[in-house]
Amino acid sequence: MNRRAALIRTVEFSAAHHYRRRDWSEEDNARVFGAQSRPHGHDYRVEVEVAGSVHPETGFVVDLPVLDQLLDEVVGGLDNRDLNETIPEVRDGSMLPSTESLAVWFWERLESRIPGGASLERVRVSEGRGLSGEVSRPAAGGAS
Repeated sequence: MNRRAALIRTVEFSAAHHYRRRDWSEEDNARVFGAQSRPHGHDYRVEVEVAGSVHPETGFVVDLPVLDQLLDEVVGGLDNRDLNETIPEVRDGSMLPSTESLAVWFWERLESRIPGGASLERVRVSEGRGLSGEVSRPAAGGAS
């Protein structure tokens, strides 16, 4: 019997960011975002869950080195960087680097590239202990 299973891979990186809307004054940014309006750093964790059928010969859902290569391509370039300068959508002002927005950003770069017939099920981004943003695949038949 070929069972469906999930694999969760976690990668980490350190980066700086801040919240600032270009169309707001410095005072409005400080009022709404508080200390988060000034550059500060986090140790981020990105958890990626992929699911698929367990390969009968290898026992794997996905070729882990291939998944790791993909994660390095997407996440690796952010390590020890300023997200406000490194992520084009943040740099151009169309996205704020919140944990929720980062989870969506990672999802959009990973979903179509998961190797070996597996599917992306969940992306969770944590910026330290106690704060995470998550995107997951809707349940079958559920609203998107």
